[in-house]
Amino acid sequence: MTNRPPSEPESSPRTALGFDEFIAILVAFATIGAILFWSLSRRDSSWNLNGLLLPDSTPSSSVQPKQVLPSSGLKVEPNIVPNNVLPDSGPAAVFEPKTPSLPTKSATPDRAVLRSAQVIPTQSPQPQTPVSSSIGLESSITSLALPLVTPAKPKSIIPPPIAFNDVPNNFWGRPFIDVLSSRGILKGFPDYSFRPNQPVNRAEFAVLLQKAFDQEPSKTAIAFQDVPAKFWATPAIDQAISSGFLKGYPKKSFKPQQNISRVQVLVALVSGFNFKAATSPNQILSVYKDAKNIPTYAIKKIATATANGLVVNYPNPQILAPNKVASRAEVAAMIHQALVKRGKLPLIASQNIVLRRSLHFGKAQSSPQGSPKISPKPNLKGKLSARGSSQ
Repeated sequence: MTNRPPSEPESSPRTALGFDEFIAILVAFATIGAILFWSLSRRDSSWNLNGLLLPDSTPSSSVQPKQVLPSSGLKVEPNIVPNNVLPDSGPAAVFEPKTPSLPTKSATPDRAVLRSAQVIPTQSPQPQTPVSSSIGLESSITSLALPLVTPAKPKSIIPPPIAFNDVPNNFWGRPFIDVLSSRGILKGFPDYSFRPNQPVNRAEFAVLLQKAFDQEPSKTAIAFQDVPAKFWATPAIDQAISSGFLKGYPKKSFKPQQNISRVQVLVALVSGFNFKAATSPNQILSVYKDAKNIPTYAIKKIATATANGLVVNYPNPQILAPNKVASRAEVAAMIHQALVKRGKLPLIASQNIVLRRSLHFGKAQSSPQGSPKISPKPNLKGKLSARGSSQ
């Protein structure tokens, strides 16, 4: 007889619940109880799904007005027309009740009017009369177009003159200085002064000639020993020499710092423009009381300058003062007269301009022997003749 292994014990049909299963069952029952309690507490409320599905349907009377949240500036949709608003009211009409009252239980939310609620009517705006596009375009162009103003005279492009603080209005050279400063020929000093009585040296005069005239060089420039290549006035000196306005001194010197005299200014202007020599220079120069002081080399040139209206004398037109150092105002006046002679500027009426046929100095008369002479007593109060700048 063989020994058999012991058989496995059979599983018991009934097994006791574990701790986890017990907790799950307890949570399930608690959840079901909470749901039942909540549903019983909401037994007075009804489930109204019409308001969610159909916005236009009238909500149930059981819905209390307190569920409508008041809000200032509440906008009502265009498709809802309150009964207390006239259909023809203007757009963006605001309705405020005089005596606000609490809504009754039977009142529906669509009849409750909130305070300061902005009502937008459903009435569509009235169609406007169509305007032709061409008429609108024409009216817009007409409104935007500026009136055309045709000036009687073309505006001057010349800037105003520089207001120098040391050139008063009654200064004799003010008209000449204003004309040249407005054209950029003359400039002042950093302190807004012109210093009209200050002397002019040869280098400064060469720069003024360069700014005033556009003469083409006709001669070769000279390399002066006293004018460095990087000197501030070297280009102007070279142009003044090559165009014939100025000349140097022996031993290739220019003397740029030497003050220029009145006679040298007039000789330079006549030489640079190559004016035709005047006939009878002694007769022309007899208008000056100090004609004997004119250097011999400059007699013909001063006569030509006088005949062409380049001479400006102050204070006495009959005093030439040829060897006097020229001032900035005197140089400006003589350069101005040269530009007048060239047709670049109009003539300025000034009693300080010496004109050959002016009433300032009388007219040439014929003596019984037939020789011309100048009247000894000039008429200084006569009017200035605008024709004296010719010849």
